[in-house]
Amino acid sequence: MALPCWHACIGLGGNLGDVLASMVAALGAVHTLPGTRVVSVSSVYETAPVDASGPNFLNAVAVLATSLGPHELLRALQALELAQGRERAYRNAPRTLDLDLLCHGDALLDTPTLTLPHPRMAERAFVLQPLREALADLPTSPAAAGGCLPTLPGEAEQAKMACAQGIARQCGFPVNFRI
Repeated sequence: MALPCWHACIGLGGNLGDVLASMVAALGAVHTLPGTRVVSVSSVYETAPVDASGPNFLNAVAVLATSLGPHELLRALQALELAQGRERAYRNAPRTLDLDLLCHGDALLDTPTLTLPHPRMAERAFVLQPLREALADLPTSPAAAGGCLPTLPGEAEQAKMACAQGIARQCGFPVNFRI
């Protein structure tokens, strides 16, 4: 019997230490989770902190194909954050690695531990820009790949948001996970 498979989008980021190395290591570990593979990764973007403090952040978005359920995937992502030295000193504290589950298939959740789709992603250029890029790289339609994405701002509004929030593309993601 085949396992169910969903597309899930995750945001990767951080602003302490060697963030790019942490993101590469984390995404490599995500790629080896049971029933999970990375199908698309955006470029890496730099942005000033939004609702946070500390140095600028590096951010990217990855699209996964996974048989893990939303809560199971979230627990795996949080374990990977801890393995990369993530500390949760206070809300929005500077961090070595942040792995946010943005959406998971068509899941609509609002629990104490997980809200899907991510409630603030449509307000954050550091999520929107790489999300659009990662979805555009897929051979299937973005709607099918993203599942239950909320209505996202149009390109003009997103460009204005990106300018206001100080986001800039830094480089392509340094590892290609396509097989």
